[in-house]
Parts: sequence; structure tokens; C-alpha cells
Amino acid sequence: MLTTVRVWDLPTRVAHWSLVVCVIGLVVTSQVGGAAMAWHFRFGYGVLSLLLFRVVWGMVGGHWSRFSAFLYSPSTMLRYLRGQREAAHSVGHSPLGAASVFAMLLLLSAQVATGLISDDEIDTSGPLTRWVSAALVSSATFYHRKVGKIVLILLILTHLGAIAYYHFKKHEKLVSAMIHGDKAVDQPTFCSRDDGRSRLGALAIFLVCAALVWLMLQLTATQP
Repeated sequence: MLTTVRVWDLPTRVAHWSLVVCVIGLVVTSQVGGAAMAWHFRFGYGVLSLLLFRVVWGMVGGHWSRFSAFLYSPSTMLRYLRGQREAAHSVGHSPLGAASVFAMLLLLSAQVATGLISDDEIDTSGPLTRWVSAALVSSATFYHRKVGKIVLILLILTHLGAIAYYHFKKHEKLVSAMIHGDKAVDQPTFCSRDDGRSRLGALAIFLVCAALVWLMLQLTATQP
């Protein structure tokens, strides 16, 4: 008998789709260039705020949103690849899904970090370029424009391909679960907390993260 449980709490879902919007905005504005670069930076600051939030929420959020719920050992990954799968793998993130999440967070962090110290030597430079050496700026710019962006796009395409595979081959609706937050399971399992109090807490955490990003920008703008 199937039971519906809340897997993805609202803050996790909002953060996920906000990242999607920001990453699309980053890719589009980077191709347009010119005046669109102002929005490129805004989207980048948005991603940074969301990444900071996700790190905190990965420790205090709903059960399935916590890193501890999908931090798998190499042996678990090998068993999963061999077809030895556990029930929990079909509720939250599977080992492969978890690897994709961590890779995405890592690559996005690297892309934002290098963007903050990149300089196109024309009219656009990151807010932290004057705080690092010219050699580091050059390396960061190369990675941001020639390496990180390409790797990130390839990872996103792989992610989309995996979602399509699970949808059409395994009939698992991963996208809909990330929209409404619920999954139908055939055995008792953990339910993520997703009440008004936790949502207000998540909003407070995000506002603090966004304020830290804003403060960083203000300090770098006022320093000689």
C-alpha cells in the first residue's frame, strides 16, 4: 500500500528552482555580454546567496535535505551501481543523484568564486579582483570563462538526461516531486519537517546569507 510522504520541504524546493533560474540567467547574460553583464553579476550574487543557504540548510533542514541523508560511502555507491539498492535510495537522493548534487554545488561554488576575481580586461571585473594577485586573476578568468562554464553546462545536461531516463524508463517523476514535495512510498520512512516554523527559519537563514553577500559587496566597494 502506497503512502504519501513529504520528502522535499518548501525551502529546498524554492532554493532549487531559484538556482535553476539564476544559472539560466548566468548562461544567457554571459553570451549576450555588454550591458547584460550587470545582470550577470546580479545572478551570480543570487547564486552565492543560495549556495550559502543550501550549506546551512543541508545541516538543519528537512530530513531528506540534510547532507547526512545522502552522504554515501564509496562501498554504498559500488553496491548501488551493481544493482544492490536500498529502499531509501528511491525516496531521497540515490547515490548517483547525491554525487550529482555535490558536484553541482562544488562547480557552482568554483564558478562564483572565480567570477568574483575575474577580469575580461575590457570593462568588466569582479568585485574582489583588487584583493588578489594579477596571476590569480588571470587563472581565475581562464577557468571561469573557458573551463568552469563548459564543465557546468555538461553536468547540467547530464543531470537533465538522468531525469529523462528516470521519467521514461523507470517511471519515477523526479521533477514533480521537486515541485510539490511529496513522493508515494510503499513502506514507512522519514518525513521531512515542512511546517510554518521551519519555513520562517529558512527565510531568516536566507536573509542572513543574502545580507552577508551584500555586506561583502559594500565593503569591497568602499575600500580604497
